Amino acid sequence: MGLREKVQRKASPNAVLEAFYNRHQKKPKVSELNILAKQCDLQHREVERWFRSRLKQDQSNLTRKFCEASWRSTFYVTTFITGLIVLHDKSWFWDYRECWTGYPQQPLVPSIAAYYMLQLSFYCSMVITLPFDVKRKDINQRILHHAATIFLITYSFCANYLRIGTLVMIIHDASDCFLEPAKVFNYLKWHWTCNTLFIAFAIIYLFTRLRLFPSYVLYNTYYYFMELYQPFFGYYFMNALLMVLHLLHLFWCYLVIQMLYKFILCGKIEKDARSDSEDSENDEKETT
Repeated sequence: MGLREKVQRKASPNAVLEAFYNRHQKKPKVSELNILAKQCDLQHREVERWFRSRLKQDQSNLTRKFCEASWRSTFYVTTFITGLIVLHDKSWFWDYRECWTGYPQQPLVPSIAAYYMLQLSFYCSMVITLPFDVKRKDINQRILHHAATIFLITYSFCANYLRIGTLVMIIHDASDCFLEPAKVFNYLKWHWTCNTLFIAFAIIYLFTRLRLFPSYVLYNTYYYFMELYQPFFGYYFMNALLMVLHLLHLFWCYLVIQMLYKFILCGKIEKDARSDSEDSENDEKETT
């Protein structure tokens, strides 16, 4: 498909610098650079260059990023189509007020149970593989997102918030199935396709996170529920988790708007604001 791996120059063997790198996993400060330069009998610039090369060695290569994005593209497209097939004939998919009709005596349909297990298994696998995935600066937000998502899926299943849960899942998948393919085509240098997918992703992401999620989910669980039932512990717990998700949405919407603004100005997608290294200015650019 034309994917070309960039050849990285390896740092020359140096026991002192390697020992410092293994302890700290980052570039040394200016004062530390001076000390290391004296210990190794090297110039200040040579030590800086060594750490720059050593950091790049640990960065994820293009093939690894391509494989990760391809796998996630396959999942998100599959699960979004599955969600549409499962929910297209459900009343609450078209009218969110139907989420509470007959609650809590709502039967568990096998297709909904399978859809839940598909989503839960994926996010559990994401937590397991997180230490081995491509490293990015928003790793703390990702951990929080995965934890909140797993708690939401599990609790909504146990408390029979199944209808709300399915709405949350398909709203999220609607934009994700454009994001990961955009990454794939970006790695392949198919710029027109990548840019088109990125614009579609940005529009859908902002609409679903800033419009649909607050109006169809948060309003539904926080306000409309109160018109029908008295609040209980599950009501507060569920809404607390949903608010955590919404705050993360606002954080990522800010990054998406930044990239969209730069795209409009420059005519191309700038480097990912969550890029995996502060020294990756010459590395390939990502779309998210």
